[in-house]
Amino acid sequence: MTEQAQNTTHFGFQTVAEEEKAGMVHGVFTRVASRYDLMNDLMSAGIHRVWKDAMMDWLAPQPWQRLLDVAGGTGDIAFRFLKRAPGAQAVVCDLTESMLVEGQKRADAERLADDLDWVVGDAMALPFETGSFDVVTNAFGTRNVTRIQDWLNEAYRVLRPGGRLMVLEFSQMPNPMMQWAYDRYSFNVIPVMGQIVANDRGSYQYLVESIRKFPDQETFASMIRRAGFEQVKYRNMSMGIAALHSGWKL
Repeated sequence: MTEQAQNTTHFGFQTVAEEEKAGMVHGVFTRVASRYDLMNDLMSAGIHRVWKDAMMDWLAPQPWQRLLDVAGGTGDIAFRFLKRAPGAQAVVCDLTESMLVEGQKRADAERLADDLDWVVGDAMALPFETGSFDVVTNAFGTRNVTRIQDWLNEAYRVLRPGGRLMVLEFSQMPNPMMQWAYDRYSFNVIPVMGQIVANDRGSYQYLVESIRKFPDQETFASMIRRAGFEQVKYRNMSMGIAALHSGWKL
C-alpha cells in the first residue's frame, strides 16, 4: 500500500487527506446545526423517528445504565434512552459544539438536565476512561468518522465488560431496483431540499454521497467483530435503507 493510499480517505465522493476530513465534517454540521432536526424529518418523512424507537426497543434501556451516545448531535438518542429508563445517566459526545448547543435548547434537555451531560469530543479518541459506560450508541454518525475501525475500537474500550454497542446507520438495500429508486430520490431531491430549507446544497450533497460510501451490512458487522465485540447481529430497517447493528463486550 502506498503512503498516499494510507493517508487519504473519502469525503462523500471526494478523495481527501485524512487529516482534512474531520474539519470538513465539522464544517458541514456547523452549517446545518440549526436546521438539522427539521431536515431529518423532511428527508425521511419522519421515518428516522421510527428507526430510533426500534433502536430503543432492541436496546431495552435500564435505569442502572450509563449511556454514551457518540456523534449524538442534538440528543435524539439520549432523550429516548432516558425517557425509557428514568434514573439512568447519559452523555452526548459530538465533534461539533454547535450541534450540542442546539440539543441543549430543546425542551427535553431541560427536563432531563440532571441526568444528561454534553461533551465535545472525537469518536476516534473518546475523552473518557476505559470501562466507563454500560451502553455506547451511534445514530447516523459512523459514516462521518475518518477511521471507522478506530471509533469501534474506542467504543469497545470505554464499555464495561458486559456492555453493549448499538449503531444505527444508513445501509444497502438488497433489492437492486429498490436501491436504484432510492438513489434517484436521494441525489435528486435531498440536495435541493437542503438548498431550500437550510440554504446549503453542498452539505446535503455530501451527506447523500457519504451514505453510498458506507460499508454494507455484512462488511460493517465484520468491522464490529474486529474491534472485539461478540454476538454481533444486525436488523434491516425499511428494507435496508438503514440497519441496526448490535454487539456485546463479553
